[in-house]
Amino acid sequence: MAHLAPSGKWDARYLGPVPHDASYYAKCMLGGALACGFTHAGITPLDVTKCNMQVFPGKYKGLISGLRTIVAEEGSHALWKGVGPTFVGYSLQGLFKYGLYEVFKDAYSNLAGEEASAKYKPAIWLAGSASAEVFADIALCPLEMTKVKIQTSTPGTFPVPFLAALREMSRLKAETRYPFGSLVPLWSRQIPYTMAKFFFFEYIVGLFYTHVFTAPKETYGKVTQLGVTFASGYIAGVVCAVVSHPADSVVSLMGKPENRGKALGQIASETGIVSLATKGLGTRVLMIGTLTGFQWWIYDSFKTAMGLGTTGGK
Repeated sequence: MAHLAPSGKWDARYLGPVPHDASYYAKCMLGGALACGFTHAGITPLDVTKCNMQVFPGKYKGLISGLRTIVAEEGSHALWKGVGPTFVGYSLQGLFKYGLYEVFKDAYSNLAGEEASAKYKPAIWLAGSASAEVFADIALCPLEMTKVKIQTSTPGTFPVPFLAALREMSRLKAETRYPFGSLVPLWSRQIPYTMAKFFFFEYIVGLFYTHVFTAPKETYGKVTQLGVTFASGYIAGVVCAVVSHPADSVVSLMGKPENRGKALGQIASETGIVSLATKGLGTRVLMIGTLTGFQWWIYDSFKTAMGLGTTGGK
């Protein structure tokens, strides 16, 4: 049987169309790097505007007006500020996020055993994604801090080129708390985000294959399966954006000069929970919904091309 290891015992690593060996996990890591690096880099203009809306809400009141303000004051090239650290940082994050999710999901399933892993599957999704994100954020943090500093600094006060910005962050590490000063708020943003992203994705895929496409998953073509992947990813992304937005606002506000040295609680208190939860949220919903849908689509497209099958479902 497909779910039995060569030893004859039940093993979660043999539940899919191919065994989950070192090669499988390595391919998942590469797929995750491709999915996150290119998608995050591609929406840099939205990210630049969103960060400025969070940090300077009085000046940047909306997505379209914010984009126009940035272009009018700094030129169209300013919309791509921070694209270098964004691409590298989120490629590394995606590598660990997706690759280690597969590793932890199998490991926790095997710890639980066949019966418990089937009964408590949602708990395994949550634990696996949270564990993977801990390591993903350690890889992302120095580059995320650099990206935010580039995007929210007054023009001319901080280097925009990637390597020059990294050197400046290191030189000013007493002030910027580089490289891991934002790790705790990043965890507070990304771990709930990733738990929601993977839980709701897996759950919605399951709903599709239970109530819409009711034949066995493997009987549907690649186009149909990848369509389910994209739709599930987009819906999951909208939920993620709402869940993680307050913490995302705090991460952005930490880069503001007047907030230097302030505790997270003080920044949150001074800003107010309503402002943290709503400023830039519409832009972030659009950004994260689209982003998450395409990330899952790219990831599962790569897995399909490698002969690994799509994620989730029966």
